[in-house]
Amino acid sequence: MAMDKTFDAGEAEGRIYDAWESAGAFRAGANASRDDIFSIMIPPPNVTGSLHMGHAFNNTLQDILVRWHRMRGFDTLWQPGQDHAGIATQMVVERQLAEEGKRRTDFSREEFLAKVWEWKQKSGGTIINQLKRLGASCDWSRNAFTMSGAPGAPEGEEGNFHDAVIRVFVDMYHKGLIHRGKRLVNWDPHFETAISDLEVENIEVPGAMWHFKYPLAGGETYEYLEKDENGKVIFREVRDYISIATTRPETMLGDGAVAVHPSDERYAPIVGKLCEIPVGPKEHRRLIPIITDDYPDPDFGSGAVKITGAHDFNDYGVAGRNNIPMYRLMDTRAHMRSDGADYATCAKRAQEIAEGADFTVDEVDTLNLVPDDLRGLDRFDARERVIEQITREGLAVMVEVPDQARDGTVDNSASDTDPGPHLVPLVDKKPIMQPFGDRSKVVIEPMLTDQWFVDTARIVGPAIDAVRTGETTIMPEADRKVYFHWLENIEPWCISRQLWWGHQIPVWYGPSVDENGAAADMPGSNSVLRQKKKPYRSQRSIMRKSWGRRRCQYPKG
Repeated sequence: MAMDKTFDAGEAEGRIYDAWESAGAFRAGANASRDDIFSIMIPPPNVTGSLHMGHAFNNTLQDILVRWHRMRGFDTLWQPGQDHAGIATQMVVERQLAEEGKRRTDFSREEFLAKVWEWKQKSGGTIINQLKRLGASCDWSRNAFTMSGAPGAPEGEEGNFHDAVIRVFVDMYHKGLIHRGKRLVNWDPHFETAISDLEVENIEVPGAMWHFKYPLAGGETYEYLEKDENGKVIFREVRDYISIATTRPETMLGDGAVAVHPSDERYAPIVGKLCEIPVGPKEHRRLIPIITDDYPDPDFGSGAVKITGAHDFNDYGVAGRNNIPMYRLMDTRAHMRSDGADYATCAKRAQEIAEGADFTVDEVDTLNLVPDDLRGLDRFDARERVIEQITREGLAVMVEVPDQARDGTVDNSASDTDPGPHLVPLVDKKPIMQPFGDRSKVVIEPMLTDQWFVDTARIVGPAIDAVRTGETTIMPEADRKVYFHWLENIEPWCISRQLWWGHQIPVWYGPSVDENGAAADMPGSNSVLRQKKKPYRSQRSIMRKSWGRRRCQYPKG
């Protein structure tokens, strides 16, 4: 047979790989001549994805190790698999539906999942074929998919991954490594789910910081002093308010306190006093305490910080340390809440809490502190409305600017023909870092929600000990500090998602203990999680619930 004039690498690579695979050269145990075992489980790439340089690099290293051990006669397995990629897969299918003028919510969950499985069977093999073209010597007869064996999986998607996930979840729960808690998470309003820090992109965008006055309760006044580095007074003024600055005015509605640094002498006379949130119906306007905490920076802005624990990660820490209630303002779409009792009723109860009344996390979450005229608005529309209302009432901090510097926000009482200075609201225009969903591309909202968490602090203990004892060496040596800082300050890992596509957490809600406090058996299930209900009195505590007879639809894994 005549040799081709040019070498066709594509044809040759495919033909040779097919010959290897057909001969079973990559199967577990191939060429085994000794009792030693070597195995690698491939870090499963997303079923929606295509290979990138990172995949090519780490898969090449794995392949080298696997082939070397196989050639030496080890009983060798390179276990392949794909991750179901909850958000990414759901997004792909939703985009296909959008091309047909349809939305996910036009279908039942079961109908939507059937469409996901249909997509997976048609298009989910791209990354497998790419790995084969790389020459990866995986045992493809054992290929696994992280949703295999799930309820509703079509023929050809049998497996035990679904059962394995449920088993591990329940086992970790009973070991105390998994708990349910109300904590602040990254919330994606497009997909209406919690997402991880790795799924958030912080992007610099044009921003603004608005300065507002929080009037002191009862018209009380104090002498506000500013001093230079030598202690000489350089500014003196009698004030009946405390000034704060914010990049997100719509979150003012959920403030639980105003915080200043303990060393900030400017505000020492009013620590412990109450001040008024400058928005909402005047007759129901809430008063909140002025507290001290180490978080505020006296040299940044006014040195006073509004504390909105349900919508800001730094504020969440301050609120937890000081037992400040955290009021959730938005729904899953990041629209201002429209549920619950009217504003007057909710504001009255919040005022009682601000004045020292006992509260529970569950109760605080029912209180909708969005004024009635703002309910249902998109958060950014609500922002504009809040700014306009505060400014109209004269509670925006005003500054004098020359006539030519006006930008349209001028005090209407000033004459356009007056060449002198004019008062305008103090707004600092500057770039800010804003979090976006890496897939949805919408602004992420920090949100206080009930989620499931892994107690990572307990899990990383052996990893810390291994480096301290010398069992594991970090190279270069300088990175030891980074390693310890990350592991010793690790936060609980949020493992729940509110998606339709993915594993459902095996939880049932309802009574689960008998009158003696003993766990009651759940008929028909060995995987149910049960826990005696135990109320907590502060936001710092983890809210736990009991499990029983009604299947949970929220959250989903």
